Amino acid sequence: MSLPTSSDAAAAPLPPELLARIRRIEIRARRLVSSVFLGEYHSVFRGRGIEFSEVRPYAPGDDVRAIDWNVTARMGTPYVKKYIEERELTVLIAVDVSASSAFTTAGMTKRELAAEVAATLAFAAIANNDRVGLVAFSDGVELFVPPEKGRTHVLRIVRELLFLQPRGRGTSIAAAMAYIGRIARRRAIVFVLSDFFDEGYERQLRAAASRHEVIALTLNDAREEALPDVGLLELEDAETAARVMLDTSDAAVRSAYETRATERRTRRRRALAAAGVNEVALYTGRSYVPPLLQAFQSRQRVR
Repeated sequence: MSLPTSSDAAAAPLPPELLARIRRIEIRARRLVSSVFLGEYHSVFRGRGIEFSEVRPYAPGDDVRAIDWNVTARMGTPYVKKYIEERELTVLIAVDVSASSAFTTAGMTKRELAAEVAATLAFAAIANNDRVGLVAFSDGVELFVPPEKGRTHVLRIVRELLFLQPRGRGTSIAAAMAYIGRIARRRAIVFVLSDFFDEGYERQLRAAASRHEVIALTLNDAREEALPDVGLLELEDAETAARVMLDTSDAAVRSAYETRATERRTRRRRALAAAGVNEVALYTGRSYVPPLLQAFQSRQRVR
């Protein structure tokens, strides 16, 4: 069965308040691109290199290494190869839409954060004449929007991210990476937006990173790292529905919670590093501009 390229929710008419929400995301994203990200994006994500354009007669000063000897022999006079930069790139934005993406304690869910970041990256891409596509995944791939250009296409991606109703609740980074490996024949820029609440994805992620330029934008919430002292608190795992009651007034309980969160982040960091993937940590309730900008600038310095 082929994967859907449009969700039922996105196909239905949207109420005015939801359309206004998409419009607000567009205005903010385009403003950030024009004032902050446009130059950084272009500098970091260059074209694939150069591609052959044409041959022309040799002129004094041309590099002799550019001479096309086959054409020269055929024409009886020197000709050189002319190349141009292959600017157009394919950008794939892989977004985790599992149940945990609905979590927030800061007024914006991880999924809403992902939608805003995806909009910013997508508008930066089309401003540089690149194509951008979407892979939405949970414990399997939920939706694929093939790469295209244009404002309308970017707004479709934002709409899908906000209103897609996923079938799965869990997270499978491996499934998303394997799918990208099948659909992306040429080298692409792959942004993975996920909380990475998953295990056993290292091999597929490493394989994807060997063919594509993969950047992990990890989605976090401050309350996943530390608990406040609020007495008895029942927590539920959004993906498994498992529940646990914690006494947050107990300092030992809060300390154990923070230790487990630190261990989880450390495992994630090591898995990404082993796959050759850079991590950019983003948090609900915080601006994503500084960490993204810092990541772009760091990548530019090492090129």
